[in-house]
Amino acid sequence: MIKYPSKLNIIFDKLLYCGAKPIIIGGFIRDYLLNIPSKDIDIEVYNISSFSNLEIILQEFGSVNKVGRSFGVCKLTFQDMELDFTLPRVDSKTTIGHQGFDIKIDPDLDFFSATSRRDFTINAIGFDVAEKKILDPFNGIEDLKNQVLRAVNEKTFIDDPLRVLRAVQFCARFNLTIDKPLLILAKDMIKNNMLDELSKDRIFQEIKKLLLKSKKPSIGFRLLKKLGAFKYFSDLQTINKENFNLLLSAMDKMRSLLAYDEKTNIVLMLASICYNFDAAQITNFIKRLTDEKEILTRILILIDNYPSIDYIYASGLKDLQLYKLAAKVNINEVLLLSKAIHFSRNNNIEIAVKKRAIELNILNKKMTPILRGRDILTLQTSSKYKIKPSKEFTIILNKAYEAQMRGEFTSYSQALVWLEKYLPKEIQ
Repeated sequence: MIKYPSKLNIIFDKLLYCGAKPIIIGGFIRDYLLNIPSKDIDIEVYNISSFSNLEIILQEFGSVNKVGRSFGVCKLTFQDMELDFTLPRVDSKTTIGHQGFDIKIDPDLDFFSATSRRDFTINAIGFDVAEKKILDPFNGIEDLKNQVLRAVNEKTFIDDPLRVLRAVQFCARFNLTIDKPLLILAKDMIKNNMLDELSKDRIFQEIKKLLLKSKKPSIGFRLLKKLGAFKYFSDLQTINKENFNLLLSAMDKMRSLLAYDEKTNIVLMLASICYNFDAAQITNFIKRLTDEKEILTRILILIDNYPSIDYIYASGLKDLQLYKLAAKVNINEVLLLSKAIHFSRNNNIEIAVKKRAIELNILNKKMTPILRGRDILTLQTSSKYKIKPSKEFTIILNKAYEAQMRGEFTSYSQALVWLEKYLPKEIQ
């Protein structure tokens, strides 16, 4: 018996009333059997004549998104859930790439034939809602028990090169061992350059899942290396065994520390992978994954500044140094990177730096500047020295900020006194 959200019964009852047969399939069933919470629910609907009829039935329950219709997918937003409804179909490979398929809907297809197109046995387990029965035509439950990843159909597995990366991230996420026939198959697909058929974005999406959904992403990276996939990441391919093991340990440690939004988490994970690279190598590695400039910029800044943590601690935790660091980078993020890289030592250094940064209120932000451009304009109204807003403003404000960091003033009134003394010197 599979327990699913009971609120779905109103939809299932309507489908059954209309003569349709809903079967929950895929990730939700797999995760349930592994005791992993899941909100992603895929429902395959049998015994319904057309996609249009399915949409008509579902419309009374919420917003229906028809974007995936050409792929046989109908998305329903129901209360706080995103549900994917599909009709049984047959896929025929027509051209290269992840989406190079001719998809034919066949409402009369049986469950075994419909699930034959799926990638792995653990994703081909279904639950018949009407009969309250688990359907497992390819022994996926046994594979889950044995922690083995097998292909449903080795002949059609090669039709979609993305499945190689999915195999890697599933092994890492669920601590599975890839079975020998699938291992050989995936190696051959990589050797034959089939990953070249994938877009950069599709590759990045799978790498993100590997890094953010696995407790030990190192499992996936060891498998990527074993499969020969590092030929797509030349900078990883040249790392010696010792540094590679250090990288894996840093990556796993960073994964245990994550507590931010998805973008920050992926920035931290990628930084933990390429912290030993120079700027050119970092740029090459990140651009192989994504064109998002913000991600690259943040990683470069983090890696450039993480050595400062040890220096600041050794120098006696001077406030000025911490203020300057906070002006360049998020201190908490750089502390996490430092902790991941120095995973084998105690955390005394990071703890001490974090404590002082919290006291100075700069752990996740830079010190708030007291003086603004408007203060320069206000002061000029009663001064014989005039300066128009320009790059000179920026210079003056930067000098004021440095003075504030050095503790030359700590209040607005003190800042205005400093500015009155400073302005004439600079513009006379």
